[in-house]
Amino acid sequence: MARTTKTPQWSTADIPDQTGRTIVVTGANSGLGLATTRALAAAGAHVVLAVRDTARGEAAAAGIPGSTEVRRLDLADLASVRAFAAGWDSPLDVLINNAGVMNLPESRTADGFEMQFGTNHLGHFALTNLLLPHVTDRVVTLSSGLHRARGTRIHFENLALDGIYTPGAAYSQSKLANLLFTLELQRRLSEAGSPVRAVAAHPGWAATELQGHDANGVRRALMLVGNRFFAQDAAGGALPTLYAAVADLPGASYAGPGGRLELRGAPVLVDRSPEAADADVARRLWDVSQELTGVGFPASLPSR
Repeated sequence: MARTTKTPQWSTADIPDQTGRTIVVTGANSGLGLATTRALAAAGAHVVLAVRDTARGEAAAAGIPGSTEVRRLDLADLASVRAFAAGWDSPLDVLINNAGVMNLPESRTADGFEMQFGTNHLGHFALTNLLLPHVTDRVVTLSSGLHRARGTRIHFENLALDGIYTPGAAYSQSKLANLLFTLELQRRLSEAGSPVRAVAAHPGWAATELQGHDANGVRRALMLVGNRFFAQDAAGGALPTLYAAVADLPGASYAGPGGRLELRGAPVLVDRSPEAADADVARRLWDVSQELTGVGFPASLPSR
Protein backbone atom coordinates (compact mmCIF):
# COMPACT_ATOMS: atom_id res chain seq x y z
CA MET A 1 0.00 0.00 0.00
CA ALA A 2 1.38 3.40 -0.99
CA ARG A 3 2.09 5.77 1.86
CA THR A 4 0.88 9.36 1.73
CA THR A 5 3.25 12.03 2.95
CA LYS A 6 1.48 14.97 4.53
CA THR A 7 3.10 18.39 4.21
CA PRO A 8 3.82 19.83 7.65
CA GLN A 9 1.63 22.80 8.53
CA TRP A 10 3.34 26.07 9.34
CA SER A 11 2.87 27.35 12.91
CA THR A 12 4.44 29.76 15.37
CA ALA A 13 6.94 27.01 16.17
CA ASP A 14 8.41 27.68 12.71
CA ILE A 15 9.20 31.34 13.40
CA PRO A 16 13.00 31.70 13.22
CA ASP A 17 14.86 33.39 16.05
CA GLN A 18 14.07 37.10 15.78
CA THR A 19 16.67 38.30 18.27
CA GLY A 20 18.18 41.60 17.18
CA ARG A 21 15.34 42.43 14.79
CA THR A 22 13.00 45.42 15.15
CA ILE A 23 9.42 45.15 13.92
CA VAL A 24 6.64 47.76 13.85
CA VAL A 25 3.07 46.49 14.08
CA THR A 26 0.29 49.03 13.52
CA GLY A 27 -2.88 48.54 15.54
CA ALA A 28 -1.01 46.24 17.90
CA ASN A 29 -3.01 46.73 21.09
CA SER A 30 -5.79 44.24 20.31
CA GLY A 31 -6.95 41.45 18.01
CA LEU A 32 -4.68 40.29 15.22
CA GLY A 33 -2.09 42.97 15.93
CA LEU A 34 -1.75 41.93 19.56
CA ALA A 35 -1.48 38.25 18.63
CA THR A 36 1.15 39.11 16.01
CA THR A 37 3.10 41.21 18.48
CA ARG A 38 3.00 38.54 21.15
CA ALA A 39 4.34 35.85 18.80
CA LEU A 40 7.15 38.01 17.42
CA ALA A 41 8.23 39.24 20.86
CA ALA A 42 8.26 35.63 22.07
CA ALA A 43 10.64 34.83 19.21
CA GLY A 44 13.04 37.53 20.38
CA ALA A 45 12.11 40.56 18.26
CA HIS A 46 11.86 44.08 19.62
CA VAL A 47 8.29 44.99 18.67
CA VAL A 48 6.99 48.54 18.46
CA LEU A 49 3.26 48.81 19.07
CA ALA A 50 2.13 51.67 16.82
CA VAL A 51 -1.27 52.58 18.24
CA ARG A 52 -3.74 55.45 18.37
CA ASP A 53 -4.44 55.06 22.11
CA THR A 54 -1.11 54.80 23.92
CA ALA A 55 -2.77 54.00 27.27
CA ARG A 56 -4.33 50.90 25.73
CA GLY A 57 -1.04 50.17 24.02
CA GLU A 58 0.88 50.31 27.29
CA ALA A 59 -1.69 48.03 28.94
CA ALA A 60 -1.30 45.54 26.10
CA ALA A 61 2.49 45.74 26.16
CA ALA A 62 2.53 45.09 29.91
CA GLY A 63 1.07 41.65 29.26
CA ILE A 64 3.60 40.66 26.60
CA PRO A 65 6.79 38.92 27.72
CA GLY A 66 9.71 40.21 25.68
CA SER A 67 11.01 43.50 24.31
CA THR A 68 8.31 46.01 23.35
CA GLU A 69 7.66 49.73 23.22
CA VAL A 70 4.62 51.84 22.44
CA ARG A 71 4.48 54.80 20.05
CA ARG A 72 1.47 56.85 19.03
CA LEU A 73 0.15 56.54 15.48
CA ASP A 74 -3.25 57.58 14.15
CA LEU A 75 -3.56 56.38 10.57
CA ALA A 76 -6.64 58.54 10.08
CA ASP A 77 -4.53 61.67 10.51
CA LEU A 78 -1.60 62.27 8.14
CA ALA A 79 -0.01 64.69 10.63
CA SER A 80 0.23 61.79 13.09
CA VAL A 81 1.67 59.53 10.39
CA ARG A 82 4.31 62.12 9.56
CA ALA A 83 5.16 62.63 13.23
CA PHE A 84 5.61 58.89 13.77
CA ALA A 85 7.90 58.60 10.76
CA ALA A 86 9.87 61.71 11.68
CA GLY A 87 10.59 60.15 15.07
CA TRP A 88 12.10 57.03 13.53
CA ASP A 89 15.88 57.17 13.17
CA SER A 90 17.12 53.57 13.24
CA PRO A 91 16.97 50.44 11.05
CA LEU A 92 13.57 48.76 10.83
CA ASP A 93 13.57 45.13 9.76
CA VAL A 94 9.83 44.63 9.19
CA LEU A 95 6.87 46.99 8.95
CA ILE A 96 3.53 45.23 9.45
CA ASN A 97 0.60 47.32 8.22
CA ASN A 98 -2.00 45.56 10.35
CA ALA A 99 -4.35 48.26 11.65
CA GLY A 100 -7.73 48.70 10.05
CA VAL A 101 -11.34 49.69 10.44
CA MET A 102 -14.27 47.73 9.04
CA ASN A 103 -17.83 48.43 7.91
CA LEU A 104 -18.12 51.85 9.56
CA PRO A 105 -20.92 54.37 9.05
CA GLU A 106 -19.99 56.99 6.47
CA SER A 107 -17.38 59.30 7.99
CA ARG A 108 -14.16 61.15 7.19
CA THR A 109 -10.55 61.14 8.39
CA ALA A 110 -8.85 64.26 9.74
CA ASP A 111 -7.75 65.02 6.17
CA GLY A 112 -11.22 64.57 4.68
CA PHE A 113 -10.83 61.10 3.16
CA GLU A 114 -13.48 58.40 3.43
CA MET A 115 -12.60 56.74 6.74
CA GLN A 116 -12.03 53.14 5.61
CA PHE A 117 -10.06 54.02 2.48
CA GLY A 118 -8.18 56.74 4.35
CA THR A 119 -7.23 54.55 7.31
CA ASN A 120 -6.73 51.16 5.73
CA HIS A 121 -4.98 52.32 2.57
CA LEU A 122 -3.88 55.96 2.50
CA GLY A 123 -2.55 56.02 6.07
CA HIS A 124 -0.46 52.92 5.47
CA PHE A 125 0.59 54.15 2.03
CA ALA A 126 2.03 57.31 3.57
CA LEU A 127 3.56 55.51 6.55
CA THR A 128 5.29 52.92 4.38
CA ASN A 129 6.85 55.41 2.01
CA LEU A 130 8.02 57.66 4.84
CA LEU A 131 9.62 54.74 6.70
CA LEU A 132 10.95 52.94 3.63
CA PRO A 133 14.49 54.40 3.83
CA HIS A 134 14.82 52.60 7.19
CA VAL A 135 13.29 49.24 6.20
CA THR A 136 15.82 46.44 5.73
CA ASP A 137 13.73 43.33 5.07
CA ARG A 138 10.06 43.64 4.16
CA VAL A 139 6.71 45.39 4.36
CA VAL A 140 3.66 43.25 5.18
CA THR A 141 0.23 44.71 4.46
CA LEU A 142 -3.02 43.10 5.58
CA SER A 143 -5.80 42.68 3.08
CA SER A 144 -8.95 40.57 3.28
CA GLY A 145 -10.76 37.88 1.37
CA LEU A 146 -13.48 40.51 0.97
CA HIS A 147 -11.33 42.21 -1.66
CA ARG A 148 -13.08 39.66 -3.88
CA ALA A 149 -16.59 40.87 -3.03
CA ARG A 150 -18.80 41.16 -6.09
CA GLY A 151 -18.42 44.46 -7.92
CA THR A 152 -15.38 45.57 -5.96
CA ARG A 153 -13.14 47.99 -7.83
CA ILE A 154 -11.26 51.21 -7.18
CA HIS A 155 -13.76 54.02 -7.78
CA PHE A 156 -11.24 56.53 -9.06
CA GLU A 157 -14.05 58.89 -10.06
CA ASN A 158 -15.53 58.76 -6.53
CA LEU A 159 -13.12 57.26 -3.98
CA ALA A 160 -15.33 58.36 -1.08
CA LEU A 161 -18.34 56.62 -2.68
CA ASP A 162 -20.38 59.79 -2.19
CA GLY A 163 -24.03 59.06 -2.89
CA ILE A 164 -23.45 55.32 -3.23
CA TYR A 165 -21.73 54.59 0.08
CA THR A 166 -22.24 51.31 1.84
CA PRO A 167 -19.96 50.16 4.69
CA GLY A 168 -19.22 46.83 2.99
CA ALA A 169 -18.35 48.34 -0.39
CA ALA A 170 -16.02 50.88 1.20
CA TYR A 171 -14.25 48.18 3.20
CA SER A 172 -13.82 45.92 0.17
CA GLN A 173 -12.44 48.82 -1.88
CA SER A 174 -9.87 49.56 0.83
CA LYS A 175 -8.79 45.92 1.00
CA LEU A 176 -8.43 45.75 -2.79
CA ALA A 177 -6.30 48.89 -2.51
CA ASN A 178 -4.03 47.12 0.01
CA LEU A 179 -3.24 44.39 -2.52
CA LEU A 180 -2.73 46.81 -5.40
CA PHE A 181 -0.43 48.86 -3.18
CA THR A 182 1.65 45.77 -2.40
CA LEU A 183 1.90 44.93 -6.10
CA GLU A 184 3.09 48.37 -7.15
CA LEU A 185 5.37 48.76 -4.14
CA GLN A 186 7.16 45.54 -5.08
CA ARG A 187 7.52 46.72 -8.67
CA ARG A 188 9.13 49.94 -7.51
CA LEU A 189 11.41 48.20 -5.04
CA SER A 190 12.60 45.79 -7.72
CA GLU A 191 13.13 48.63 -10.20
CA ALA A 192 15.22 50.47 -7.58
CA GLY A 193 17.36 47.39 -7.01
CA SER A 194 16.25 47.12 -3.40
CA PRO A 195 16.26 43.72 -1.65
CA VAL A 196 13.28 44.80 0.47
CA ARG A 197 10.14 42.79 -0.23
CA ALA A 198 6.50 43.86 -0.22
CA VAL A 199 4.11 41.05 0.70
CA ALA A 200 0.48 40.80 1.79
CA ALA A 201 -1.64 38.56 3.99
CA HIS A 202 -5.21 38.02 5.03
CA PRO A 203 -6.43 36.34 8.24
CA GLY A 204 -9.46 34.45 6.98
CA TRP A 205 -12.30 34.60 9.49
CA ALA A 206 -10.86 35.52 12.85
CA ALA A 207 -12.83 36.47 15.94
CA THR A 208 -11.64 39.98 16.80
CA GLU A 209 -13.10 43.33 17.86
CA LEU A 210 -13.12 44.51 14.25
CA GLN A 211 -16.47 42.94 13.34
CA GLY A 212 -18.07 44.40 16.46
CA HIS A 213 -17.87 47.89 14.93
CA ASP A 214 -20.10 47.02 11.95
CA ALA A 215 -22.57 49.83 11.22
CA ASN A 216 -25.36 47.36 10.45
CA GLY A 217 -26.87 45.95 13.65
CA VAL A 218 -28.22 42.77 12.07
CA ARG A 219 -24.98 42.04 10.26
CA ARG A 220 -23.02 42.84 13.43
CA ALA A 221 -25.09 40.34 15.40
CA LEU A 222 -24.62 37.66 12.74
CA MET A 223 -20.88 38.28 12.66
CA LEU A 224 -20.65 37.94 16.44
CA VAL A 225 -22.54 34.64 16.31
CA GLY A 226 -20.23 33.47 13.54
CA ASN A 227 -17.22 34.53 15.58
CA ARG A 228 -18.39 32.35 18.41
CA PHE A 229 -19.16 29.20 16.48
CA PHE A 230 -17.15 29.25 13.23
CA ALA A 231 -14.19 31.61 13.41
CA GLN A 232 -10.68 30.87 14.52
CA ASP A 233 -9.22 32.91 17.35
CA ALA A 234 -6.92 35.91 16.92
CA ALA A 235 -3.82 33.74 17.32
CA GLY A 236 -4.97 31.57 14.40
CA GLY A 237 -5.88 34.62 12.34
CA ALA A 238 -2.42 36.09 12.90
CA LEU A 239 -0.63 33.09 11.39
CA PRO A 240 -0.73 34.35 7.75
CA THR A 241 0.70 37.69 8.90
CA LEU A 242 3.48 35.96 10.80
CA TYR A 243 4.18 33.69 7.84
CA ALA A 244 4.40 36.71 5.54
CA ALA A 245 6.66 38.49 8.02
CA VAL A 246 9.29 35.79 8.56
CA ALA A 247 9.11 33.08 5.87
CA ASP A 248 11.29 33.22 2.77
CA LEU A 249 8.62 34.35 0.30
CA PRO A 250 8.95 36.10 -3.06
CA GLY A 251 7.97 39.74 -3.35
CA ALA A 252 4.27 40.50 -4.00
CA SER A 253 3.29 37.19 -2.37
CA TYR A 254 -0.14 36.91 -0.73
CA ALA A 255 -0.58 34.61 2.27
CA GLY A 256 -3.81 33.34 3.78
CA PRO A 257 -5.32 30.37 5.59
CA GLY A 258 -5.05 27.07 3.74
CA GLY A 259 -8.39 25.67 4.86
CA ARG A 260 -11.74 25.58 3.05
CA LEU A 261 -12.62 28.92 1.43
CA GLU A 262 -9.48 30.36 3.06
CA LEU A 263 -11.47 30.98 6.23
CA ARG A 264 -9.10 29.26 8.65
CA GLY A 265 -6.14 26.92 8.82
CA ALA A 266 -2.37 26.98 8.57
CA PRO A 267 -0.99 29.70 6.26
CA VAL A 268 -0.14 29.11 2.61
CA LEU A 269 0.30 31.28 -0.46
CA VAL A 270 -3.10 32.12 -1.96
CA ASP A 271 -4.42 33.74 -5.11
CA ARG A 272 -5.87 37.22 -5.45
CA SER A 273 -8.71 38.41 -7.65
CA PRO A 274 -7.97 39.51 -11.24
CA GLU A 275 -8.73 43.08 -10.14
CA ALA A 276 -6.04 42.84 -7.46
CA ALA A 277 -3.47 41.65 -10.03
CA ASP A 278 -4.00 44.52 -12.51
CA ALA A 279 -0.63 46.27 -12.76
CA ASP A 280 -2.06 49.27 -14.63
CA VAL A 281 -4.68 49.90 -11.96
CA ALA A 282 -1.99 49.47 -9.29
CA ARG A 283 0.13 52.20 -10.92
CA ARG A 284 -2.86 54.51 -11.24
CA LEU A 285 -3.82 53.96 -7.60
CA TRP A 286 -0.25 54.74 -6.55
CA ASP A 287 -0.28 58.03 -8.46
CA VAL A 288 -3.63 59.04 -6.96
CA SER A 289 -2.52 58.05 -3.46
CA GLN A 290 0.67 60.06 -3.83
CA GLU A 291 -1.32 63.09 -4.91
CA LEU A 292 -3.79 62.77 -2.03
CA THR A 293 -1.20 62.22 0.70
CA GLY A 294 1.67 64.28 -0.60
CA VAL A 295 3.94 61.30 0.03
CA GLY A 296 5.59 59.12 -2.60
CA PHE A 297 8.28 56.55 -3.15
CA PRO A 298 11.65 57.78 -1.85
CA ALA A 299 13.86 59.40 -4.48
CA SER A 300 16.65 57.08 -3.38
CA LEU A 301 17.06 54.15 -1.04
CA PRO A 302 20.22 53.34 0.90
CA SER A 303 22.27 50.48 -0.42
CA ARG A 304 22.14 47.36 1.73
